[in-house]
Amino acid sequence: MKAFLLSVHVLAAILAIGPVAVAASMFPAAARVAHLAPDDPRKNAVPGVLNRITRVYAVIGIFVPVFGIATGAALGVLGETWLIVSMVLTGIAAVLLIGLVLPGQRQVLSTGSPDRRLAMTTGIFNLLWAVVVVLMIIRPGSTTGVGR
Repeated sequence: MKAFLLSVHVLAAILAIGPVAVAASMFPAAARVAHLAPDDPRKNAVPGVLNRITRVYAVIGIFVPVFGIATGAALGVLGETWLIVSMVLTGIAAVLLIGLVLPGQRQVLSTGSPDRRLAMTTGIFNLLWAVVVVLMIIRPGSTTGVGR
């Protein structure tokens, strides 16, 4: 059961968070290009598609922490510092995504005006996920020997 939970957790992270990170990162640049070429329907469609990808995969991404907590419980590591830090960072990333990135994308789509803060916020969101991934691999104090 542990292997199944871990497998679903890792697959969900790759298949859900990966597209969110990539689409959210591409959105600000695509919005700037669309703003500079208001008569090009193809360039103007791209930010909308990237926003849809970000929204849909963000919803699917809920499986990452759900299966992560289940995996941590099955492995008996829920009280480990590295996992607690990972969960806190995941929570902060979720708040950024739900509270700033997605509303920022909606605002850009409705006004047609690019927002520099959105690119910065998206970068912070992605940096948080990168730190979480590193923590998941290194797992300070783990018995795998990785990170020692």
